[in-house]
Amino acid sequence: MSLLTVKNLTHGFGDRAIFNDVSFRLLKGEHIGLIGANGEGKSTFMNIITGKLEPDEGKVEWAKRIRIGYLDQHAQLKQGMTIRDVLKTAFQYLFDMETEMNELFGKMGDASPEELEDLLEETGTLQEALTNNDFYIIDAKVEEIGRGLGLDDIGLDKDVHDLSGGQRTKVLLAKLLLEKPDILLLDEPTNYLDEQHIEWLKRYLQEYENAFILISHDIPFLNSVINLIYHMENQELNRYAGDYHEFKKVHEMKRQQLESAYKKQQQEISNLKDFVARNKARVSTRNMAMSRQKKLDKMEVIELASEKPKPEFNFKLARTAGRVIFETKDLVIGYDEPLSRPLNLKMERGQKIALSGANGIGKTTLLRSILGEIKPISGSVELGEYLHIGYFEQEIKTENRNTCIEEVWNEFPSLNQAEVRAALAKCGLTTKHIESKVEVLSGGEKAKVRLCKLMNNESNVLVFDEPTNHLDVEAKEELKRALKEYKGSVLLISHEPEFYQDVATEVWNCESWTTKLF
Repeated sequence: MSLLTVKNLTHGFGDRAIFNDVSFRLLKGEHIGLIGANGEGKSTFMNIITGKLEPDEGKVEWAKRIRIGYLDQHAQLKQGMTIRDVLKTAFQYLFDMETEMNELFGKMGDASPEELEDLLEETGTLQEALTNNDFYIIDAKVEEIGRGLGLDDIGLDKDVHDLSGGQRTKVLLAKLLLEKPDILLLDEPTNYLDEQHIEWLKRYLQEYENAFILISHDIPFLNSVINLIYHMENQELNRYAGDYHEFKKVHEMKRQQLESAYKKQQQEISNLKDFVARNKARVSTRNMAMSRQKKLDKMEVIELASEKPKPEFNFKLARTAGRVIFETKDLVIGYDEPLSRPLNLKMERGQKIALSGANGIGKTTLLRSILGEIKPISGSVELGEYLHIGYFEQEIKTENRNTCIEEVWNEFPSLNQAEVRAALAKCGLTTKHIESKVEVLSGGEKAKVRLCKLMNNESNVLVFDEPTNHLDVEAKEELKRALKEYKGSVLLISHEPEFYQDVATEVWNCESWTTKLF
């Protein structure tokens, strides 16, 4: 049974085409991985099928009475609501059903025998639906999911307004899982989850009976939960059975076959054109030349997709830093409340340190305290000499109406336009992306613009807060290579061990010093 059918979908932004005549079907029980490089249109596709965006052409048809659950990281959470309150809204349709049932019970006192029989049948149906959908064990379900995603550590009675970005995503994800929709739509759900809870989500999705569509650049996670791949590339959407590794094999084979067919056809076209040119003027061979020309005119010419620029990250090195990068003395970090015990930490030149641990324990707060962006509750941070620090923040919340060219040019006014374009292209951005406004780019493309600015400033210390969120597989691999080869020092927060284990000379587990005061 087809739960979702997309027919002849065409869409674009301005003169930038995203999809061209794309079709897609989602069947019951399918676990689909939606993959593709940054900017190929994965999130746009999600917005179109959920009705947030109207396509230029084509149809989106959902099966009747299908409940859809979409992890929208931009959803608003109202101040004054606790985590428990938000999670219980997942069952709103059941509370509405209970209200309807109670109203029917209220009508029974004045009903005739025939009406009473109808009312009893209707309330019986509602009662059965409530029981089958776990209405009478809602509190236990809320506790179970909350425990799985670590929300019980934060406290289910905490106001949602006071949550960090990662904690907020956990709440939205927990609410979605509690809704148990017929179809789950997940757009990079692991971005703000820590390792322990990614593992829990992996097990949950492996046992999930209903269908889901998952966008993720975390390949080990993706591979462990999906059974089908849909690949977006060059305005097309193609289906592959199996996991990501199977897709890579088949995709490479298809690419080689296409290249071989292209070369063969180009040779044939060249021979035909040559024959026509030499023989069309002679009466004795004119008919043969016309026949070859007709063959040329009818030929469906194979076209190879233009090569997309591959990202190439190389960070410019400043003069050598002093021996000590930073040292803390009895440093207690936090805002209104302490998030750590007194810390005596030291980082020396050449070290590459990864900070690991659950969301909300103060990893970003520690970075910002070291950089002097926020004042510690007590204690001190002493920075070393001759530091040139490059900082990649997890999220930039300010609006940005610049084009990519303006964004980089404003920071490097001495460059000419050709040099600015070349710098952005080196980060894997196409001409269309480079000329677009930053605000219309995908999360991965925005990250590449920020990386472009970072790598063109000289540094001897790089500080990264979750740099791989939104980056596609190629960009992640290239960033890993660049950080391994970087001769300066690196301080890095990441929830992806397969990314930081090859880069870090040392891993600091921040859970060992957090107060866990939530």
